[in-house]
Amino acid sequence: MAEKGSVRITWLGHSTFLTLSVTGKRILIDPWVGGNPATPEAMKTLDRLDAMLITHGHFDHIADAVALATSLEPVVVCSYETSVWLESKGVGHVLGMNKGGTVEVAGVKVTMVHAEHSCGILDDGKVVYGGEAAGYVMEFENGYRVYHAGDTNIFGGMELIARLYRPDLAMLPIGGHYTMGPREAAMACGLLSVRTVIPMHYGTFPVLTGTPADLETEATGLKGLRVVRLKPGESF
Repeated sequence: MAEKGSVRITWLGHSTFLTLSVTGKRILIDPWVGGNPATPEAMKTLDRLDAMLITHGHFDHIADAVALATSLEPVVVCSYETSVWLESKGVGHVLGMNKGGTVEVAGVKVTMVHAEHSCGILDDGKVVYGGEAAGYVMEFENGYRVYHAGDTNIFGGMELIARLYRPDLAMLPIGGHYTMGPREAAMACGLLSVRTVIPMHYGTFPVLTGTPADLETEATGLKGLRVVRLKPGESF
């Protein structure tokens, strides 16, 4: 459990995180656990969820969404187009939204923000449109703010995210190839003005070659930046 008054963030591998809010609410971001090779075996099965956030519809971010949503019945936050697809699969408690909107789920304020990436859902051998990829800024009960960028390249609007939402911590992809790599992620930290960053979306597949060490090297000019190197299953 998190200490009283604190937020606990557990990395389940790739871009999947399980957050525990100040009041003990469990929010899963990008549900890929069962088939995720980075997720520790003991954490592949979840028994309770209060909410689920989906950044976009690629399999490595949504593969377990239907199964977990139907069995545990969390409130699912996602783009409108992805919400329609989930409802077509029998998922209830779906809250479709779009960028710039803010909703409150499990006592946490969730704002959908921009990401630069594609979004297609593989469904019965065909790719269907899932809306645009996005990121989220979560404001917890104690005012602590966390930005999960989803899959994205660096973009100038990150400076606006900093000015509008003032995240304390950012979860940023660093693997490269499909997303930004360490060089771009280091500059993104500067645009976001964050003091703490958790690298994600690296090492899961051979093509994702960026590393936390590379990020630290690229970010040497950012005074006070803390790069939190989590192993899958570890918490911050």
